[in-house]
Amino acid sequence: MTELLTPASEAEAADIIAGHAASGTPLALCGGNTRTGFGNPVAAAARLSSSALSGIVAYQPGEMVMTAKAGTPLAEIEAALAENGQFLAFEPMDHRGIMGTEGTPTIGGVFAANVSGPRRFALAGAARDHLLGSRFVNGRGEVIRAGGRVMKNVTGLDLSRLMAGSHGTLGFLTEVTFKVLPAPKAAATLIVSDLTEEDAVKLMAAAMALPLEVSGAAHLPYSVRAAFLGGALAGDAATCFRLEGLAESVSARLEKLSAYAGPFGPLTRLGDDETKVLWREIRDVAPYRDGTLRPLWRVSATPSEAAHIVGAMRLEAAVDAFYDWQGGLIWMRMDGAPEAESLREKLMKHGGGHATLMRAAPEVRALVPAFEPEDPAVAALSARIRQKLDPAGIFSPGKMQRQENAA
Repeated sequence: MTELLTPASEAEAADIIAGHAASGTPLALCGGNTRTGFGNPVAAAARLSSSALSGIVAYQPGEMVMTAKAGTPLAEIEAALAENGQFLAFEPMDHRGIMGTEGTPTIGGVFAANVSGPRRFALAGAARDHLLGSRFVNGRGEVIRAGGRVMKNVTGLDLSRLMAGSHGTLGFLTEVTFKVLPAPKAAATLIVSDLTEEDAVKLMAAAMALPLEVSGAAHLPYSVRAAFLGGALAGDAATCFRLEGLAESVSARLEKLSAYAGPFGPLTRLGDDETKVLWREIRDVAPYRDGTLRPLWRVSATPSEAAHIVGAMRLEAAVDAFYDWQGGLIWMRMDGAPEAESLREKLMKHGGGHATLMRAAPEVRALVPAFEPEDPAVAALSARIRQKLDPAGIFSPGKMQRQENAA
């Protein structure tokens, strides 16, 4: 059984890591264990968790910047922000449903995995775009401070952003500093019913090109529709557009979007409360919180090619899917084998992208590369960075297969 280590201080974490580096003993890093079972298995006798490094260190709402220890529960962060009418604009998803875990999401885990939700493609950017600074312990057991409380133009390597998306392979995060934004006062969703997947992708692209500041665009085919809003979505398929901001602005933009989308299919409008529920379910991949280990892929694709990729896969395998990010993000579940080679071939044929295996049975994860294979030049650069930060290779034993920019 893997031992779980929970240091109560940064110094204690540094001592543990230094000891493992000296002996060359692999060490798996984690936050609240919500993504256990993700990625290719690595042999490690112990897991080092940041869960005991908890607490908000500094928060000045007027500056819209917060510093927190890496193990601080995400719920605590969001509650403190909500009290001041602020939020994490990149709306990090909760992986527990699809991964079948029971841990506690932490702010350090969010940045270590670069977790971003439906607003990622439109206005907010990824989690790493909000990270201003960090403290972490490298593979030598040295404490590194990178960045600060303000965003500056700098030369050289941005270590904080490098840590974002590294999945615990470069260092053990102990503290993060990040920017926050005012929360929208109102939200609404326009749903266009009964579109084919090809037509939905086209309409999402057209709507995003309008000057209406759409903050979410997703298509939910008939096969997944019942998983949202308790099955209350109208029609055989739902193409969803979210608008946020001041109430008057949301209302005016909703009227303009409705006028534009009306000719494409029946329209339904959702108010603020239903909008929050729907987009939380989209964010957390509600259809595939199914308690199984059926292979689940997170596919980043060219939006205009999304429906073609899914259609091509359906000719070869039993596939279920829905679309976020205007089609740029496909959540795809396989009912049989993961079909990794076929999926990645079709991605290359249809505009490029990357496919990340989020979930599968352990014996499958041992054989199928979870992350898109890196370009040789990128792989060489990644290896040099890992050699500098983790020369003993205790954070990433064996051949490391990952895509740090799998945002």
